[in-house]
Amino acid sequence: METKDVIYSLRTQRDMSQDELAAALYVSRQAVSRWETGQTVPNVETLKLLSKLFDVSINTLLGSPRRLACQCCGMPLDDSTLSREPDGEFNEDYCKWCYAGGEFTYSSLDQLLDYLSAHMSGENWTPEQARSYFAALLPELKHWKGTAG
Repeated sequence: METKDVIYSLRTQRDMSQDELAAALYVSRQAVSRWETGQTVPNVETLKLLSKLFDVSINTLLGSPRRLACQCCGMPLDDSTLSREPDGEFNEDYCKWCYAGGEFTYSSLDQLLDYLSAHMSGENWTPEQARSYFAALLPELKHWKGTAG
């Protein structure tokens, strides 16, 4: 979905007029109309306001152009699994289980590997296979890059 379609859909789902959305964002109705026709895209500050107003990530507003993955555990991310900063803003780097309220859940790579090997093993993977897989993947992620575990 393109940005124009996302904004239109979010606005109409909330039964807002273009005038009401414009007032909430401190822009003109014509600006909202240009976004919804695809003539322009909101600037970064307006995207932040839209994100907060509609409770969706900027990535979603832009039509999800990037595939997001938690930079701590590697899990695919969407709006329902994204973490939040203490002020409520989305953090598009981490899932809500690895990073919550401004703090990381796992204090070491070994702690996360212990959790993942116990919880991601099962019918298809033994705990040892799960640990081996994640031990290779996790050090490549932003949060663990350059750490010794």
